[in-house]
Amino acid sequence: MGAKAAGRDTGDGRTRRPRRPSAAFLAAGRRSARVTLAAGAGFYLFLYGLGQPVAATYALFAAVALAGLSHIPGTGRQRAAVLLRLVPVAWLLVAAGTFLAVRTWSAVAGMLVIGFALAFVAVAGPRPAGAAPGLQLLYILPSFPPYAPDQTGERLIGATVGILLLILAEAFVLPEPAPVPYRELTARAAAVAERCTDELTSAPYVLSPSTARAAGNAAEALRPSRVPEAERPAGPGVRSRGLAHAGLAARTLLNRLVRLPALPPGRAPTEPGLALLRAVGRSTAGSASLLWGSPPAGPDVTPATERAALAAAPTRAALPVALHRRADLLDLADAASALTRAAGLAVRGRERASGLPLGRFWYAHMRAPRLWWRRLVGHAGSRSVFFQNAVRISLALAAARAVAGLDTLPHGFWAMLATLSLTRTTLVATRKSTRQAVTGTLIGALFTAGVFALVGTDTTVYAVVLLPVLLVTFTVGPVKGVGWAQALFAITVALVFAQLAPATWRLAEARVLDVVIGSVIGAVFGLLAWPRGAQEEVRRSAAVLLRSAAETVIMTSSAVAAGGVRAPGAPPPGALLRHSLVLAESAFAQYQSEPMSPPSATSRPGSPSGSPPGQPDWQAVLLAGHHTLWGAERVLEPEPEPEPRGAAAAVTVPPLEPAAAVALTRLGERVAGRMLLLSAALDALGYAPWPETPVGRPGPGTTEVEPAPTGTGYHTADAWLHSLLADLERLAGAAPAPACEGAGPEAAGGPADT
Repeated sequence: MGAKAAGRDTGDGRTRRPRRPSAAFLAAGRRSARVTLAAGAGFYLFLYGLGQPVAATYALFAAVALAGLSHIPGTGRQRAAVLLRLVPVAWLLVAAGTFLAVRTWSAVAGMLVIGFALAFVAVAGPRPAGAAPGLQLLYILPSFPPYAPDQTGERLIGATVGILLLILAEAFVLPEPAPVPYRELTARAAAVAERCTDELTSAPYVLSPSTARAAGNAAEALRPSRVPEAERPAGPGVRSRGLAHAGLAARTLLNRLVRLPALPPGRAPTEPGLALLRAVGRSTAGSASLLWGSPPAGPDVTPATERAALAAAPTRAALPVALHRRADLLDLADAASALTRAAGLAVRGRERASGLPLGRFWYAHMRAPRLWWRRLVGHAGSRSVFFQNAVRISLALAAARAVAGLDTLPHGFWAMLATLSLTRTTLVATRKSTRQAVTGTLIGALFTAGVFALVGTDTTVYAVVLLPVLLVTFTVGPVKGVGWAQALFAITVALVFAQLAPATWRLAEARVLDVVIGSVIGAVFGLLAWPRGAQEEVRRSAAVLLRSAAETVIMTSSAVAAGGVRAPGAPPPGALLRHSLVLAESAFAQYQSEPMSPPSATSRPGSPSGSPPGQPDWQAVLLAGHHTLWGAERVLEPEPEPEPRGAAAAVTVPPLEPAAAVALTRLGERVAGRMLLLSAALDALGYAPWPETPVGRPGPGTTEVEPAPTGTGYHTADAWLHSLLADLERLAGAAPAPACEGAGPEAAGGPADT
């Protein structure tokens, strides 16, 4: 009896448990409760309490815009903090929309400029991107007739009260559990790295399986795809970039520790690299403490002394395997040093910028306005998906406003709202959303017409059912899709306007007409402006990325072979590559959210990283780009210790012996050649299937001749170039990515930005 009471008997002796609501429904329900409380309270307060229909309208739509149409990531308190900062922006948008509504042409021009600016602000991170649609709506609402500047005060009061009620609801109604902050995840990764160094410096001088698994898990936890959007350090400021850099360095360090070659038997007690590993352990412990908020009492620990001693040790008689291990240790120490310095920037900001090298920590010496400017300028071009999206939506909204103004559509606001909510980044997605939206709106309009015919002008009924309908609309719509959302929203707006003025079934007719016009405009501009979205751009940007990487490989390998002196303040290597990475990463991030085109008959199976059939492993492309950038900065510009008061020192790179120089140059040319061949294959991807075998793989009988033992610089560059060869093999589908490695912004030793 007790077992059967908890579920339903299936007839075969088993008990079927009742289905619980999905996590998506629960999250949507909590969000809907907050929207309903804020929108309903403001609407009823002004309409029935104070008799101000204009303020009531703006109170309701302000709450709906910034919580129903916007998707600001984070917990309730985090969203409340974002909304509080957006209040002055809302005032500006409402006032601008009110005064620009004087003429159709001024409203259209304002929509073009303001629409672009609000959409383009997505480059600043997920929170501004999530708030942008709601802010667009706050400008759209007052930009329609009547031109009533005398109502500006009522509109501002209503919008302000609606946003403040939403802030209170977000902060105190049904709070969600807070996720683990990125800073905490980075601190945990640094602590795991310290645990790894403890095992590697004591018998038997290898990592235990449990520690290796812990290192892999800590590295995976820092992958941006595993981190909630609100916790990702995506802003352009020094602290945000420093935290992102610290996470990247922690992942790199864990990967190097897991893959560090084992010591030869009998070498452990006298192995000079053990001192460096112990220094790495002390450095990572200090980084973890700093990120946890309890910095060590003494100065920051970096493995600089041990690294210098190991690099200066005699190497003429050393075996190649020992030299390779030494290069791996120096690489590992470099990642630990980068982690320490980036953690300092993340916690203390620009006050820790003094003395940091201008290459890897280029952002540390810049003030916030300049960093913002670089971020915006870097994406101000047709090759940026952020720029493409901003152009597409601003043109569509301006066209919708022009049609609504010239044809005097009844409730033309709904046409623009349909354009805003239904325009997607690809034509395929826009067409699908339009079909579903028109169907849903038609169903909702028919239902609304029936309700108006039965109820008439009795506003009491509409006032009673508005809150339950609001609750259902924002619970079911986000989960069930565009069709359900448009059907329910058609009913919601009809109930709202029926309380503001007498309404008949023709209100439902106007709603259908406006949605059809708005969705058609969105589809037209989806066809005219980059109809394939990021699916085309990710291919183009990946090809450019590989060409930039090839150029960086040639320049770096030649410079290492020839040696020379690098003057302080000289431009860092790979500046073009860094910018190419920014564009490729943003294109790939959007590409992952778009519906894929159906595979062709000649397509090969999906790549090891899960890319769709017939497509390259885009993550492997980004991984190769990041490894190229990180390695070029590492081998060409060995990081000097900061001088007092931030003085920069020149860096001397000793030339290689002739045999080693020739071998390294040839290896660099081979790596660059493969990159160029793969880039050409990406350029032709729209006309020929992606090759099933790696392009440029050496033929049978090809061997690589190891030159005579030489200095550590050769083996450091040699290890870097061979890791790039492994990346290119992975790109062609020959091998999966290592467990601790990643791709995209999380895969290398520093944040790539313009």
